[in-house]
Amino acid sequence: MQNYHLTKCELEVMNVVWDKGAASVQDVVDSLERPLAYTTVMTTLKILDEKRGAVRKTKQGRAYIYEPAVAREDVRRSMAGELTETLFSGSLKSLVLSLMDPKSVSDADVQELKAAIAELERTQGEQR
Repeated sequence: MQNYHLTKCELEVMNVVWDKGAASVQDVVDSLERPLAYTTVMTTLKILDEKRGAVRKTKQGRAYIYEPAVAREDVRRSMAGELTETLFSGSLKSLVLSLMDPKSVSDADVQELKAAIAELERTQGEQR
């Protein structure tokens, strides 16, 4: 899997492209929660295309249409892996435990985590 390290701005733009499936610069500008200049979005999409390989563009009339070239989950896994390596010396356990503040974890969260772990155990058992 390719390593993706996207900036906050790049992630905001990618979220619009992922959600829409395909978007012009103007589509992205109109869909962002915070105001960004058209030229900022255009430059960000150019970087995502040429340097990051996260989008691909096609010309439609006078505008470019950008589509995701990478799945959202691949970027999440890559960035989570990088965070785990950088802050927790590769310890997944330390990462997960740091996220589990007893004051903010609900009973429903605990049940969802247990179900996810059970599914992971089933999947790993099938692969063996």
